[in-house]
Formats: sequence, C-alpha cells, structure tokens
Amino acid sequence: MPASQQAKLLRVLQTGEFSAVGSARVERADVRVIAATNADLAADVKAGRFREDLLYRLNTVEIHLPKLCERREDVPLLAARFLARTRDRYNNPVIDFSSEAMSALLAHPWPGNVRELEHVVERAVLLAQGDRIEESDLGLRPAADPVGQLDALTLEQAERYVIERAVRRASGNVNEAAKALGLSRSALYRRLQLWGIKVSG
Repeated sequence: MPASQQAKLLRVLQTGEFSAVGSARVERADVRVIAATNADLAADVKAGRFREDLLYRLNTVEIHLPKLCERREDVPLLAARFLARTRDRYNNPVIDFSSEAMSALLAHPWPGNVRELEHVVERAVLLAQGDRIEESDLGLRPAADPVGQLDALTLEQAERYVIERAVRRASGNVNEAAKALGLSRSALYRRLQLWGIKVSG
C-alpha cells in the first residue's frame, strides 16, 4: 500500500471519516477492521515502507498464527473439512483418507501452508478411484530433508509414521514388520489397533 493510501486509511481508523473519490462530502464509517499479513511489518516500518502510527493503530490485538508445519494437529481437521467441501462440489463418493494417506499428510512439511493442503485434498478427491483417498492420490513430493521432516512430528505422529512405513515395507506381514521395528508381534498389534492401521497379514 503506497504511503498516501496508508495516510488515508489511518484517518479512517482514527476518525471514522472518509470522502469518496471525486466527492468533497465527508462520510462516516462504523466498521471493525481485521488485518492480516505475512510481511515483517516491524522491518517494513524500519525501512520506511509502512507507517509506524498506522501499525500501532491496527495492532490493537495481535494473533500470531504459526505455519501449518508448526501445528500438525490441525492437519486432520483441515483435511477433513476440505474433503467434505470438495466432495460436495464435485459430487464425489470419497468419504475418508486411508491411514497411510493421513500419515503422509501429517509428515509433509507444507511449505505452501493451508492453501497447499487445500489443493492437495482437492486433487486427491479428483484422482481417487474408490471411496477412500490413498497415499498415491495425494501426489505429495518427497521432502528434501526426511530427517528434519520427521523431527517436526510429535512423538505419537512419528510412531504412527514409522510403524506404517515398516508395515508397508513388509507388505503387510506383521511378523516381518515387528522384527524390523524391534517389537514383539503382540506389541505391534497393540500399536496397530491404537492407530487403526489395517494390515493384510
């Protein structure tokens, strides 16, 4: 926003008064303003790109919203919401995500934030062949740093991710997956039941 526009906005916020373009008549506005940005406004103020008085006027209550990769517990909720909305839009019978697909969503770093998640779900709904979205439907690119990607998960999410990978590598064979994980068969079955992971063997 150019400096001249910032000054006009500041006037509206301070006095509630404005004039329409081409009019000398002063109008009054009674509004509540919610502003959002991904810019570093403190740096912009320092560089002279943003008025400090406007920042103070806007910044009555500040809410910092972390990146999606910093609040992975929101991924299943957002994905379910986007799935419901997209399913209705395209009249598609897809009703859920497979456990492997959900693990992939939880493990993804989401550099594009919530908008990327929304587009991934929409694409998956269009590509899904059955009534569930599978991991292959998501079309997620592998992370450049898989170790860093795993580090971003909670302990519970990391456990589920590692178990599902082991089960996939073992083609669903619980004995082989348990051996690879260093668990007994019964201990792995308890974890499979806990996470709702279905296996063929």
